[in-house]
Amino acid sequence: MKRILGFLIGLTIALLLTLFAGENPWNIFMILMKSAFGSMYDLGLTLSYTTPLIFCGLSVAIGFHAGLFNIGAEGQLTVAVLTAAAVGVLCPNIPFPLAPIVAFFAAILAGGFWGWIAGWLRAYRGSHEVIITIMLNFIAAGIASWFTLKIIPNPNSQNPETAMVSPNYMFKDYDLIARLFPDTPANASLGFAIVFAILMWIFLWKTTWGFGLRAVGSNPEAAHRGGISEKKVQMLAMALAGALAGCVALSEVLGSAGQYRIGFSPDYGFIGIAVALLANNNPLGIIAAAFLMGALHKGASDLDLETTTITRDFSRIIQGLIILGVTAQGYWEWIKHKRRKD
Repeated sequence: MKRILGFLIGLTIALLLTLFAGENPWNIFMILMKSAFGSMYDLGLTLSYTTPLIFCGLSVAIGFHAGLFNIGAEGQLTVAVLTAAAVGVLCPNIPFPLAPIVAFFAAILAGGFWGWIAGWLRAYRGSHEVIITIMLNFIAAGIASWFTLKIIPNPNSQNPETAMVSPNYMFKDYDLIARLFPDTPANASLGFAIVFAILMWIFLWKTTWGFGLRAVGSNPEAAHRGGISEKKVQMLAMALAGALAGCVALSEVLGSAGQYRIGFSPDYGFIGIAVALLANNNPLGIIAAAFLMGALHKGASDLDLETTTITRDFSRIIQGLIILGVTAQGYWEWIKHKRRKD
C-alpha cells in the first residue's frame, strides 16, 4: 500500500509538470491510458513490453538481494539474444521442439556467463560491479554489431539485423497468447516470465541457497561467520542475473522477431532497474511493476501524435518521478520508524 501511495505521488507530480508545457494533465493521463489499453492491439503491445521488463527486473533484483548493483542487464540480454539468433541461423536442421529449447538454453548460458564475468571480477579482483557491468554493456554492443553485420547479416534487408532463424525455432504456431493478440509481438514468453518470477520468490525465501544469498546482501560479515562464502554468492548472483536477463531471447527471437536486430531494446535493462526498485525487489511485485512500466512506455508512444509539446520521452520523466515518489515514501517510513525506536 505504501508503494502505491508513492507511485501515485510521483505520477501526479509528473502529470502536473505538463502544465508548464501548456497541456492539460488529465488529457495527458487519458492519452496514456487509451494508448496502453484502448484496444486488444494496444494491450498486446503493452504485454510485449511487460515481458522483457519482468525478466530484467528479476535480473536487477537478485543482484540487489546479494548486495550487488547489476547495471549490466542490457549487455547480458544483448549477448543472449544474439546467441539465440546465431544458433537458429547456424544450426537450421535441429527439429522442433528441440530447436527452441537448445536456442533458449544457449541464450541463458551466454547471458549467465556475461553476468558471471562481473561476479568473478568482483569476488576475486575487488572490481566494482557497477563499473564492470557498464564496460561489459559496451563490449556486448560492439560484439553484437560486428557479429550481426559481418557473420550472419540478413541478405534480404538493409537494416542492421541478422538473418532469420530457421522456422523450427519459432513456437508461434502453438502460441495461444500470440493468437489472442494478433499482429503484435506478445507471445507465450509472458507466461514463462510470470513462472520465473514465482520460482525466484521460492528460491529466495524457501531455499537455503536463497537464504545464503540474502544473508550476504544483508550482512556480509555475519554471513561469513555463519560459514557462507561471500565470493561464491557474488558469482552465483551475477550469473543468475545474467541468465534471467538472457531470457529476453525467448520473447524477442523465439517468440516474435525470429532474429537479432541492433537497437531492438528500448533500454529494457535500464528500465528493469526502475521495475526492481518500484517492486522493492520482490519477485511477485516485479510482475505488477513491469506491467505498469510497460503500460507507461506504450502509452507514451502516442504523445507525439496527440499533443503538440509533449513527446514519447515524457515516459522517462514519469518513470523517474515515480521512483522518486516510491523512494521518498520509503525514506519517510524509515524516519518514522527510527524516531519511534529513539
